[in-house]
Amino acid sequence: MQVNDRKMKVLQAIVDDYVTTNEPVGSKTLIERHNFPVSSATLRNDMAELERMGLIEKPHTSAGRIPSDRGYREYVDSLMTVDQLTEEEREDISRRIDTTVYEARDLLKNASAALSETTGLVSLVMTPRLAGSSLLQLKLLMIEPGKALVVMVLSAGVVKDKVVRIPNFLTPEQLKDISDSVEKSLNGKPLDEITLVTLATSVKTTKIPDSLLNQVLYETYTAIKQADRLDVYLEGEHNMLKLPDFSELRRAQNLLGTLSHDGMVAGYVNEIEKEKTGGDDTYMIRIGQEIALEGLEDCSFITTTYKIGDTISGNIGVIGPKRMDYSKVISQIDFVRYKINEQIKNING
Repeated sequence: MQVNDRKMKVLQAIVDDYVTTNEPVGSKTLIERHNFPVSSATLRNDMAELERMGLIEKPHTSAGRIPSDRGYREYVDSLMTVDQLTEEEREDISRRIDTTVYEARDLLKNASAALSETTGLVSLVMTPRLAGSSLLQLKLLMIEPGKALVVMVLSAGVVKDKVVRIPNFLTPEQLKDISDSVEKSLNGKPLDEITLVTLATSVKTTKIPDSLLNQVLYETYTAIKQADRLDVYLEGEHNMLKLPDFSELRRAQNLLGTLSHDGMVAGYVNEIEKEKTGGDDTYMIRIGQEIALEGLEDCSFITTTYKIGDTISGNIGVIGPKRMDYSKVISQIDFVRYKINEQIKNING
Protein backbone atom coordinates (compact mmCIF):
# COMPACT_ATOMS: atom_id res chain seq x y z
CA MET A 1 0.00 0.00 0.00
CA GLN A 2 1.62 3.21 -1.18
CA VAL A 3 0.93 5.96 1.34
CA ASN A 4 3.38 8.80 1.88
CA ASP A 5 4.62 9.72 5.34
CA ARG A 6 2.31 12.68 5.76
CA LYS A 7 -0.78 10.71 4.83
CA MET A 8 0.24 8.01 7.31
CA LYS A 9 0.54 10.67 9.99
CA VAL A 10 -2.88 12.00 9.01
CA LEU A 11 -4.34 8.49 9.35
CA GLN A 12 -2.67 8.04 12.73
CA ALA A 13 -4.01 11.38 13.92
CA ILE A 14 -7.55 10.52 12.77
CA VAL A 15 -7.44 7.19 14.62
CA ASP A 16 -6.01 8.75 17.78
CA ASP A 17 -8.57 11.56 17.79
CA TYR A 18 -11.52 9.31 17.06
CA VAL A 19 -10.46 6.87 19.80
CA THR A 20 -10.36 9.76 22.25
CA THR A 21 -13.45 11.75 21.23
CA ASN A 22 -15.78 9.36 19.35
CA GLU A 23 -16.32 12.32 17.01
CA PRO A 24 -15.58 12.36 13.25
CA VAL A 25 -12.38 14.25 12.52
CA GLY A 26 -12.12 17.15 10.06
CA SER A 27 -9.13 18.92 8.50
CA LYS A 28 -9.53 21.98 10.69
CA THR A 29 -9.44 19.83 13.82
CA LEU A 30 -6.30 18.07 12.60
CA ILE A 31 -4.48 21.37 12.15
CA GLU A 32 -5.57 22.65 15.56
CA ARG A 33 -4.65 19.52 17.49
CA HIS A 34 -1.62 18.21 15.63
CA ASN A 35 0.07 21.28 14.13
CA PHE A 36 0.36 19.89 10.63
CA PRO A 37 2.57 22.38 8.70
CA VAL A 38 0.25 22.42 5.69
CA SER A 39 -2.97 24.14 4.75
CA SER A 40 -6.45 22.85 5.48
CA ALA A 41 -6.93 22.35 1.74
CA THR A 42 -3.86 20.08 1.56
CA LEU A 43 -5.13 18.03 4.48
CA ARG A 44 -8.52 17.71 2.80
CA ASN A 45 -6.76 16.32 -0.27
CA ASP A 46 -4.83 13.86 1.90
CA MET A 47 -8.05 12.77 3.57
CA ALA A 48 -9.75 12.36 0.20
CA GLU A 49 -6.90 10.11 -0.92
CA LEU A 50 -7.13 8.06 2.31
CA GLU A 51 -10.85 7.72 1.72
CA ARG A 52 -10.31 6.51 -1.86
CA MET A 53 -7.91 3.91 -0.47
CA GLY A 54 -10.58 2.69 1.95
CA LEU A 55 -8.68 3.70 5.10
CA ILE A 56 -11.17 6.30 6.33
CA GLU A 57 -14.86 6.84 5.68
CA LYS A 58 -17.47 9.56 6.01
CA PRO A 59 -20.41 9.02 8.37
CA HIS A 60 -23.72 10.11 6.91
CA THR A 61 -24.30 12.87 9.45
CA SER A 62 -20.91 14.60 9.52
CA ALA A 63 -18.38 16.34 7.31
CA GLY A 64 -15.53 14.70 9.27
CA ARG A 65 -14.02 11.25 8.75
CA ILE A 66 -13.62 8.14 10.89
CA PRO A 67 -11.29 5.14 10.44
CA SER A 68 -12.59 2.19 8.45
CA ASP A 69 -11.82 -1.41 9.40
CA ARG A 70 -8.94 -1.27 6.90
CA GLY A 71 -7.76 1.97 8.49
CA TYR A 72 -7.66 0.42 11.94
CA ARG A 73 -5.79 -2.55 10.46
CA GLU A 74 -3.18 -0.27 8.89
CA TYR A 75 -2.89 1.54 12.20
CA VAL A 76 -2.26 -1.55 14.36
CA ASP A 77 0.05 -3.14 11.78
CA SER A 78 2.18 -0.12 10.87
CA LEU A 79 1.63 2.92 13.08
CA MET A 80 0.94 1.78 16.63
CA THR A 81 3.56 1.68 19.37
CA VAL A 82 2.62 -0.17 22.55
CA ASP A 83 2.41 2.01 25.67
CA GLN A 84 4.38 1.28 28.82
CA LEU A 85 2.23 1.14 31.92
CA THR A 86 3.08 3.51 34.73
CA GLU A 87 4.22 2.09 38.05
CA GLU A 88 0.86 3.13 39.53
CA GLU A 89 -1.01 1.23 36.83
CA ARG A 90 1.12 -1.87 37.37
CA GLU A 91 0.55 -1.71 41.12
CA ASP A 92 -3.21 -1.37 40.58
CA ILE A 93 -3.35 -4.51 38.41
CA SER A 94 -1.09 -6.41 40.82
CA ARG A 95 -3.31 -5.49 43.76
CA ARG A 96 -6.37 -6.85 41.97
CA ILE A 97 -4.69 -10.17 41.12
CA ASP A 98 -2.28 -10.80 44.02
CA THR A 99 -4.73 -12.48 46.37
CA THR A 100 -4.16 -15.82 48.03
CA VAL A 101 -5.34 -18.53 45.66
CA TYR A 102 -4.57 -22.24 45.69
CA GLU A 103 -5.96 -23.25 42.31
CA ALA A 104 -5.24 -21.97 38.83
CA ARG A 105 -8.98 -21.67 38.23
CA ASP A 106 -9.35 -19.03 40.96
CA LEU A 107 -6.32 -17.16 39.65
CA LEU A 108 -7.78 -17.02 36.14
CA LYS A 109 -11.08 -15.69 37.48
CA ASN A 110 -9.20 -12.96 39.35
CA ALA A 111 -7.16 -12.13 36.27
CA SER A 112 -10.26 -11.85 34.09
CA ALA A 113 -11.95 -9.53 36.59
CA ALA A 114 -8.80 -7.40 36.91
CA LEU A 115 -8.43 -7.06 33.14
CA SER A 116 -12.06 -6.05 32.70
CA GLU A 117 -11.88 -3.48 35.50
CA THR A 118 -8.60 -2.06 34.20
CA THR A 119 -9.58 -1.75 30.54
CA GLY A 120 -13.25 -0.94 31.09
CA LEU A 121 -14.03 -3.51 28.39
CA VAL A 122 -14.92 -7.20 28.16
CA SER A 123 -12.13 -9.50 29.26
CA LEU A 124 -11.67 -13.12 28.33
CA VAL A 125 -9.46 -15.70 30.03
CA MET A 126 -9.58 -19.33 28.91
CA THR A 127 -8.32 -22.28 30.90
CA PRO A 128 -5.27 -24.07 29.51
CA ARG A 129 -5.45 -26.84 26.97
CA LEU A 130 -4.67 -29.74 29.25
CA ALA A 131 -4.38 -32.76 26.94
CA GLY A 132 -0.61 -32.70 27.30
CA SER A 133 -0.63 -32.34 31.09
CA SER A 134 -0.25 -35.26 33.48
CA LEU A 135 -2.40 -36.65 36.26
CA LEU A 136 -0.74 -36.08 39.65
CA GLN A 137 -3.55 -37.10 41.98
CA LEU A 138 -6.95 -38.72 41.63
CA LYS A 139 -9.41 -39.25 44.47
CA LEU A 140 -12.82 -40.92 44.45
CA LEU A 141 -14.83 -39.61 47.40
CA MET A 142 -18.17 -41.05 48.48
CA ILE A 143 -20.88 -38.40 48.70
CA GLU A 144 -23.76 -40.75 49.38
CA PRO A 145 -24.76 -44.26 48.23
CA GLY A 146 -24.79 -44.23 44.44
CA LYS A 147 -22.90 -40.93 44.10
CA ALA A 148 -19.19 -40.03 44.26
CA LEU A 149 -16.89 -37.07 43.55
CA VAL A 150 -13.90 -37.55 41.24
CA VAL A 151 -11.17 -35.04 42.13
CA MET A 152 -8.14 -34.70 39.81
CA VAL A 153 -4.99 -32.65 40.33
CA LEU A 154 -3.09 -32.04 37.09
CA SER A 155 0.51 -31.07 36.43
CA ALA A 156 -0.64 -27.67 35.16
CA GLY A 157 -1.68 -26.74 38.70
CA VAL A 158 -5.35 -27.17 37.81
CA VAL A 159 -7.84 -29.02 39.99
CA LYS A 160 -10.84 -30.58 38.25
CA ASP A 161 -13.78 -32.39 39.83
CA LYS A 162 -16.92 -34.14 38.67
CA VAL A 163 -19.86 -35.79 40.43
CA VAL A 164 -20.48 -39.28 39.03
CA ARG A 165 -22.91 -42.15 39.53
CA ILE A 166 -21.61 -45.34 41.12
CA PRO A 167 -23.31 -48.63 42.07
CA ASN A 168 -25.54 -48.23 45.12
CA PHE A 169 -24.00 -51.24 46.81
CA LEU A 170 -20.40 -50.05 46.56
CA THR A 171 -18.98 -49.30 50.03
CA PRO A 172 -16.72 -46.36 50.92
CA GLU A 173 -13.92 -48.85 51.61
CA GLN A 174 -14.26 -50.41 48.15
CA LEU A 175 -14.32 -46.97 46.53
CA LYS A 176 -11.13 -45.99 48.37
CA ASP A 177 -9.48 -49.23 47.24
CA ILE A 178 -10.33 -48.41 43.61
CA SER A 179 -9.20 -44.81 44.06
CA ASP A 180 -5.82 -45.78 45.57
CA SER A 181 -5.14 -48.33 42.83
CA VAL A 182 -6.01 -45.93 40.00
CA GLU A 183 -3.96 -43.10 41.47
CA LYS A 184 -0.91 -45.29 42.06
CA SER A 185 -1.02 -46.67 38.53
CA LEU A 186 -1.75 -43.42 36.66
CA ASN A 187 0.39 -40.99 38.64
CA GLY A 188 2.38 -38.88 36.18
CA LYS A 189 0.62 -40.27 33.10
CA PRO A 190 -0.42 -37.73 30.41
CA LEU A 191 -4.19 -37.29 30.09
CA ASP A 192 -4.20 -38.10 26.41
CA GLU A 193 -2.58 -41.49 27.10
CA ILE A 194 -5.20 -42.64 29.62
CA THR A 195 -7.68 -45.15 28.20
CA LEU A 196 -10.30 -47.48 29.61
CA VAL A 197 -7.79 -50.29 29.20
CA THR A 198 -5.19 -48.51 31.35
CA LEU A 199 -7.85 -47.88 33.98
CA ALA A 200 -8.95 -51.52 33.96
CA THR A 201 -5.34 -52.66 34.26
CA SER A 202 -4.80 -50.40 37.27
CA VAL A 203 -7.45 -52.18 39.37
CA LYS A 204 -6.65 -55.79 38.47
CA THR A 205 -5.34 -56.51 41.95
CA THR A 206 -8.50 -55.32 43.74
CA LYS A 207 -10.95 -57.94 44.97
CA ILE A 208 -14.05 -56.05 43.82
CA PRO A 209 -16.55 -57.77 41.49
CA ASP A 210 -16.51 -56.60 37.87
CA SER A 211 -20.20 -55.78 38.13
CA LEU A 212 -19.29 -53.00 40.59
CA LEU A 213 -15.97 -52.04 39.01
CA ASN A 214 -17.08 -51.44 35.44
CA GLN A 215 -19.41 -48.52 36.12
CA VAL A 216 -16.87 -46.81 38.40
CA LEU A 217 -14.13 -47.17 35.80
CA TYR A 218 -16.29 -45.80 32.99
CA GLU A 219 -17.42 -42.81 35.05
CA THR A 220 -13.83 -42.13 36.15
CA TYR A 221 -12.61 -42.36 32.56
CA THR A 222 -15.30 -39.89 31.44
CA ALA A 223 -14.33 -37.45 34.20
CA ILE A 224 -10.64 -37.64 33.21
CA LYS A 225 -11.41 -36.97 29.55
CA GLN A 226 -13.72 -34.08 30.42
CA ALA A 227 -10.92 -32.50 32.48
CA ASP A 228 -9.56 -31.17 29.18
CA ARG A 229 -12.76 -29.19 28.55
CA LEU A 230 -12.01 -25.50 28.07
CA ASP A 231 -13.60 -23.09 30.53
CA VAL A 232 -13.88 -19.43 29.59
CA TYR A 233 -14.21 -16.55 32.04
CA LEU A 234 -15.86 -13.50 30.48
CA GLU A 235 -16.13 -10.38 32.58
CA GLY A 236 -17.44 -6.88 32.01
CA GLU A 237 -20.17 -7.34 29.42
CA HIS A 238 -22.01 -4.46 31.10
CA ASN A 239 -19.03 -2.20 30.39
CA MET A 240 -19.88 -2.19 26.71
CA LEU A 241 -23.36 -0.79 27.37
CA LYS A 242 -21.77 2.33 28.85
CA LEU A 243 -20.00 3.11 25.58
CA PRO A 244 -21.59 5.33 22.92
CA ASP A 245 -20.51 2.75 20.33
CA PHE A 246 -23.27 0.44 21.60
CA SER A 247 -25.96 2.95 22.51
CA GLU A 248 -28.04 1.68 19.58
CA LEU A 249 -30.33 -1.07 20.86
CA ARG A 250 -29.74 -3.45 17.96
CA ARG A 251 -25.96 -3.31 18.32
CA ALA A 252 -26.16 -3.87 22.07
CA GLN A 253 -28.54 -6.82 21.70
CA ASN A 254 -26.40 -8.48 19.03
CA LEU A 255 -23.27 -8.05 21.12
CA LEU A 256 -24.74 -9.37 24.37
CA GLY A 257 -26.43 -12.23 22.53
CA THR A 258 -23.07 -13.45 21.25
CA LEU A 259 -21.21 -12.91 24.51
CA SER A 260 -23.85 -14.94 26.39
CA HIS A 261 -22.67 -18.02 24.48
CA ASP A 262 -19.21 -18.27 26.00
CA GLY A 263 -18.68 -21.66 24.34
CA MET A 264 -19.06 -19.96 20.95
CA VAL A 265 -16.45 -17.35 21.90
CA ALA A 266 -14.07 -20.05 23.20
CA GLY A 267 -14.47 -22.02 19.98
CA TYR A 268 -13.64 -18.95 17.93
CA VAL A 269 -10.51 -18.27 19.99
CA ASN A 270 -9.44 -21.86 19.40
CA GLU A 271 -9.86 -21.41 15.67
CA ILE A 272 -7.79 -18.21 15.44
CA GLU A 273 -5.17 -19.74 17.74
CA LYS A 274 -4.58 -22.42 15.10
CA GLU A 275 -3.85 -19.67 12.56
CA LYS A 276 -1.14 -18.07 14.68
CA THR A 277 2.29 -18.25 13.11
CA GLY A 278 4.33 -16.25 15.63
CA GLY A 279 5.59 -17.20 19.08
CA ASP A 280 3.80 -17.08 22.42
CA ASP A 281 4.13 -13.28 22.58
CA THR A 282 2.17 -12.81 19.35
CA TYR A 283 -1.06 -10.84 19.61
CA MET A 284 -3.96 -11.85 17.40
CA ILE A 285 -6.00 -8.73 16.58
CA ARG A 286 -9.29 -9.10 14.71
CA ILE A 287 -11.12 -5.91 13.69
CA GLY A 288 -14.77 -5.51 12.71
CA GLN A 289 -15.61 -7.63 9.68
CA GLU A 290 -12.51 -9.75 10.27
CA ILE A 291 -14.28 -11.33 13.24
CA ALA A 292 -16.20 -14.38 12.10
CA LEU A 293 -18.77 -14.17 14.88
CA GLU A 294 -22.16 -12.61 14.29
CA GLY A 295 -22.75 -9.82 16.78
CA LEU A 296 -19.09 -8.77 17.05
CA GLU A 297 -18.82 -6.98 13.69
CA ASP A 298 -18.69 -3.62 15.54
CA CYS A 299 -15.91 -4.85 17.83
CA SER A 300 -12.22 -5.57 17.91
CA PHE A 301 -10.89 -8.73 19.53
CA ILE A 302 -7.34 -8.94 20.93
CA THR A 303 -5.99 -12.26 22.23
CA THR A 304 -2.66 -13.75 23.20
CA THR A 305 -1.44 -16.74 25.21
CA TYR A 306 -0.15 -17.27 28.73
CA LYS A 307 2.05 -20.21 29.66
CA ILE A 308 1.89 -22.84 32.37
CA GLY A 309 5.21 -24.63 32.30
CA ASP A 310 6.88 -25.40 28.99
CA THR A 311 4.01 -26.98 27.06
CA ILE A 312 0.65 -25.90 28.51
CA SER A 313 -0.94 -22.64 27.36
CA GLY A 314 -4.25 -20.82 27.60
CA ASN A 315 -5.64 -17.61 26.15
CA ILE A 316 -6.22 -14.13 27.49
CA GLY A 317 -7.78 -11.21 25.68
CA VAL A 318 -10.14 -8.28 25.43
CA ILE A 319 -13.25 -7.56 23.37
CA GLY A 320 -14.08 -3.91 22.87
CA PRO A 321 -15.23 -1.37 20.29
CA LYS A 322 -13.17 -0.86 17.14
CA ARG A 323 -12.50 2.56 18.65
CA MET A 324 -10.52 1.07 21.55
CA ASP A 325 -7.09 2.37 22.60
CA TYR A 326 -5.16 -0.56 21.12
CA SER A 327 -1.79 0.47 22.52
CA LYS A 328 -3.04 0.84 26.09
CA VAL A 329 -5.16 -2.32 25.98
CA ILE A 330 -2.28 -4.45 24.70
CA SER A 331 0.01 -3.17 27.45
CA GLN A 332 -2.67 -4.02 30.04
CA ILE A 333 -3.19 -7.53 28.63
CA ASP A 334 0.56 -8.04 28.59
CA PHE A 335 0.97 -7.17 32.25
CA VAL A 336 -1.98 -9.32 33.33
CA ARG A 337 -0.43 -12.18 31.37
CA TYR A 338 2.85 -11.60 33.20
CA LYS A 339 1.02 -11.74 36.55
CA ILE A 340 -0.72 -15.00 35.59
CA ASN A 341 2.60 -16.61 34.68
CA GLU A 342 4.14 -15.37 37.92
CA GLN A 343 1.29 -16.58 40.12
CA ILE A 344 1.08 -19.97 38.42
CA LYS A 345 4.67 -20.61 39.49
CA ASN A 346 3.68 -19.89 43.09
CA ILE A 347 0.70 -22.25 42.91
CA ASN A 348 2.79 -25.04 41.45
CA GLY A 349 5.45 -24.42 44.07
